[in-house]
Parts: sequence; structure tokens; C-alpha cells
Amino acid sequence: MKRSSKASIKTLKIDGIDVAAREHETILELAQENGIFIPTLCHVEGLSEYGGCRLCMVEIKGSNRLLPACMTTVEEGMEVVTNSEKLQSYRTMIMDMLFSERNHICSVCVSNGNCDLQYMSVKLGMTHIGVPYLNPSVPVDTSHDYFVMDHNRCILCQRCVRVCGEVEWAATKGVMGRGINTRIIHDLNQPWGDSDTCTSCGKCVNICPTGALFEKGKSAGEMVKRRDWLPYLKLMHED
Repeated sequence: MKRSSKASIKTLKIDGIDVAAREHETILELAQENGIFIPTLCHVEGLSEYGGCRLCMVEIKGSNRLLPACMTTVEEGMEVVTNSEKLQSYRTMIMDMLFSERNHICSVCVSNGNCDLQYMSVKLGMTHIGVPYLNPSVPVDTSHDYFVMDHNRCILCQRCVRVCGEVEWAATKGVMGRGINTRIIHDLNQPWGDSDTCTSCGKCVNICPTGALFEKGKSAGEMVKRRDWLPYLKLMHED
């Protein structure tokens, strides 16, 4: 939905800095506009917000709980803290769980060096995993003619689900299960190559932040996501 040009302006503080925001703008959007780093893995401009990764949680003065920056709209006089010991500890815990719940082995991953999860771990100063690895037995779907779905590397950000439904309008991808047993599925949980709805557009592959979705024939470190079309997502979504 297009925002009105007559929307009122909100004034607030982020990390002690005075900033101005449009009405209905989220804290994450405002921070990015002002060059203030807030980590996120599920947010992509132009797609609906999911708020699933929880990395963008921030502190707001007067609230006794953390709030997701991507889902929280600005308010007049709001005072936001994007980086504190509490938030650093919380984000480290989230990254620990993301790495432990699946089988992320960077050295043999097709997206090694081109992975948002890998980048974020470096950005947040991770040096080790603080929880036990679960080492789940999860499948690799190679049934598609051009692409591969490797559940070992999926972080359930649902970028692929949203771009498939909101931009390509195919709604091929969905979600099944609960908790650590959650999986991305195709149609009615059938092999990707058997899907009647997939258009083979590749949007899901190129928007995936990890090596969970990649082109066939790519070896370790060779899968570079082509995201030059991402700036157009916002316009397509609003129209």
C-alpha cells in the first residue's frame, strides 16, 4: 500500500541521535536510512515483514521487553537503543541456535564467502558456538532441473516463501512443521521437481541468505546470489 505524502513526521532518538521519521515507518527502516546498523536475516525491502529471525530486537525506553525493529513502528518521542550488552548477549544466543539447529559447514558450502549468515556471524563477533550441535538428519532435494534445496543450510527466514507468493505469485513454497522440525516445502510437500506451480524463475534462489537454495553445478564458494533486481521488489510490492 502506498504511503500518503501528507503523512506526519515523527521525531525520536536512536542511540541518542535525534532522527525524524515518516508516519508508519518501522524502526529498522529508519535506522537503515540513517546508517545505523541493526542486524537482520529475514528482512528484505519490498517483501512483507516476517519478524522471524529476531536478530533486530531493540530496547525502547519505558518498555520492559525487547521489540523487533522490523515490526515496530516509530512513535513520537520514542528512545531506541540498538546495541547494548543485553542485546549483544541475546543476538549471540540466536546465532548460536541458528548454527546448531542445522548442519552449517562453511568450508564445503556453495555460498561460502557469499552468505548472509556467515557475514552476520563475523559482524557480531562470533568466535565459537556456545550450545551443543543437534546434527539433524535433513534431506537435500535435487529433483528440480536447475536448482537444489538443501535443508541442512536453511535458517527458516522464509524469504523464499514470501518472494514466491508476493512477487512471482506462484505460492509454490510453504512451511510445514513446528519448532526445530519446521521445513520449507513445495506445494503439498512433494519433491520440488514435481511441482506444478513452480515457474523456475530463480527468485527464491537468489534471495536466499545462505546456501540452502542454489543453482545446480555450483561447488564450494561458487554460488553468488544475483540480487541486482532487488531494488525493484519494493515498487512491485506496492503496485
